[in-house]
Amino acid sequence: MKKIIIYTIASFAGLLLAASCSEFLAPVDHGLVDREFVFSSINNTRAAMKQVYSQWQSVADGSFYGNGNFYAVNLPGGDDSRHPEGYNNQLQRHIPEGFYENGKQTAEYNIETYGNFSSYYSVIATANTIASAMESSEDFSTYMAANEPTELSQLYGEAIVARSTIYMMLIRYWGDVPFTNQSGVAATGTAPRDSIYDVIIADMEKVIPHMYRAGSVPGYGADKNGFSRTFAEASLAVICMDAAGYQTRRSDLTYTDGAGNAISWERLGKANANADNAFYARRTDWKKYVEKAQKYFKDVIDNPGNVVFHETDPRATTEAGQVFDNPYQYFFQQTMDNDIGYADESIFEYPLTWEVSNGERPYSNGRVSNGGSSNNFPCKAYGQGRVNPAFYWGIFDPKDKRRDVAICVTGHTGSGAEMLIPFTPNSKSNGGGLTNNKWDEGRQVLPNSRRQRKSGINGPWMRISEVYLGYAEACALLGDSGNALTYLKKVRERSFPAGQAGTDAFVAAHNSLVEAVLDERMFEFACEGDRRWTLIRSGQVFAGIKRTKTLQLAMIEGVQADGYYRFENGNEFPAYVWTKTVDAKSLYGYRLTTQCPEGMEDDPVLYPGWRGENDDWAAAARAAGVTEANITKNLKAGDMTNLAIKGLFKHIDPDSEEAKALEADGYKKVEYGLELARNKAEYVDNFFKDFDYESAPIYLFPVNNNALKTIPGLTNGYGFQNL
Repeated sequence: MKKIIIYTIASFAGLLLAASCSEFLAPVDHGLVDREFVFSSINNTRAAMKQVYSQWQSVADGSFYGNGNFYAVNLPGGDDSRHPEGYNNQLQRHIPEGFYENGKQTAEYNIETYGNFSSYYSVIATANTIASAMESSEDFSTYMAANEPTELSQLYGEAIVARSTIYMMLIRYWGDVPFTNQSGVAATGTAPRDSIYDVIIADMEKVIPHMYRAGSVPGYGADKNGFSRTFAEASLAVICMDAAGYQTRRSDLTYTDGAGNAISWERLGKANANADNAFYARRTDWKKYVEKAQKYFKDVIDNPGNVVFHETDPRATTEAGQVFDNPYQYFFQQTMDNDIGYADESIFEYPLTWEVSNGERPYSNGRVSNGGSSNNFPCKAYGQGRVNPAFYWGIFDPKDKRRDVAICVTGHTGSGAEMLIPFTPNSKSNGGGLTNNKWDEGRQVLPNSRRQRKSGINGPWMRISEVYLGYAEACALLGDSGNALTYLKKVRERSFPAGQAGTDAFVAAHNSLVEAVLDERMFEFACEGDRRWTLIRSGQVFAGIKRTKTLQLAMIEGVQADGYYRFENGNEFPAYVWTKTVDAKSLYGYRLTTQCPEGMEDDPVLYPGWRGENDDWAAAARAAGVTEANITKNLKAGDMTNLAIKGLFKHIDPDSEEAKALEADGYKKVEYGLELARNKAEYVDNFFKDFDYESAPIYLFPVNNNALKTIPGLTNGYGFQNL
């Protein structure tokens, strides 16, 4: 039986690939996909969708949430995050990341760099083929009229969700793109994004009532790697928020809605004279989209399926004394615990397999390592998504338990110890500044010590806190402050010690409740690549970038003038810190630290928390199949694995008795803030270089030559090159 099913799936996948990939925007020949064959059994229908999932996952991980476009601009391109290497060493990344130097560089930018349109439209073409075949079947009207979802209506919904989410991402990166939702009809020209939004929103609303919620999708069970109704509703709400939001538009297109009606605008800032006078605006009728988003976000909250929002940490203190007490931390640990499970708070994760799949967590989106490409502890982690120092010291509340989960000042040596990361531009732990800390190969149940990029950590595309904060934002925009505050508190207050979240004061410190919710989202999704698009669609892009850039300049000037800079939250950014390596196993009973216990903030090993090293790299390496020869050769840390740090948040006068006592105790004085000051050009001048905080932000990518040649009527705007 297994051989027959596998043969059927493989045969169908081959037919579907032939139909959808021969020419990515050409009409699809239904003769290559025999409808009677496809729908002769539910297994064949599901096999068809498996091919869509395979293509969708490849695009998601390769362009939209792992590598490619996401890697180039989302990870390093917010007010929370930055790039690790020098500006002039990575111009093809840094120029688009920083809005093309206020649009001045669009005409010179190499348009071949990012954007594999053929792969994006292959997903759409395959989904169109399946959807059209199902719509033409005799049973379609029957199962779509049923009051309960069926397996066929669920599969039809999955095809629509796949197609709609790809269009959502295409719009985020390219703005106005070719559109087709019919098999056999080529996508041509440049469709106004607003008309695309209206069509895919209507498509999603049509299928959602006929889909199963998370945990009950046929063929997936409790797994979260299938498009459930829960995911469909959350995705629809996100698409509606995008449609309602601010975006940069071309001045040479006529924008219409799905019915062909002209759209009027609420504009922010001024047109970008360097980029064909592109303008930054949202629709005047934006509220109707927010109302729809509010509805679907709330339905997910009320009917989450098997998605769980943890308000407390379910883990117990270990026998060795490791304290957890951080439900936010628990989510990320779950993503690293095994190769087949799914985190409780995830709505959808695309699966990656240990040792088999290439993956960007933690390689580009996680804690960095100086290790080599193989047989290291852990292996190389480049760290494309680094952290702006102002965000860590000055914007994050020191009491917020999310800070240390999100950000770390230390990386791995690659030989089993941790090291302080310099601010000097570089990659790995050799430089680049603060690292994303949410994914760390050393925390996995089975670290892949044999080779880089093979961690098997899934892509957690959406989790329930995004729904809570999306609902809070929608409510705040519509004037429903009661519900907005309720769900803001649900997310915020679980991440603080009891009674210390200060939510009312936090809201009062902002110009509006909407802005407070958006900042809360920044903390919840810190350094995950979410912030850039959130700033753009919310209209906060000018204020957010200016805040961080202003603070980073103040930090540098304070260090140069006084030896430190003091923030309003009480943190002090110092010219120097003092460090030494210690045997954490003998001191604490473990090397991998967790949430720093309350009252232990003066402990130089436990605070800041969630760092350190794997408790037994040698045992982990053996379990992963590393040879004893390579363990002996590359694991050099011995017992001195953890880094003790003094003066990280409180200035210590280098001439003081305290400093002398530290040095007598084996601590080494390290230039820290002074090193940041020496690299002012990277952290201030080249951070969104030349952006004027009022011109329309040019965040979009140009369409590449291949697509321009292949798609009739498609052109570039924003000053980008055309053929």
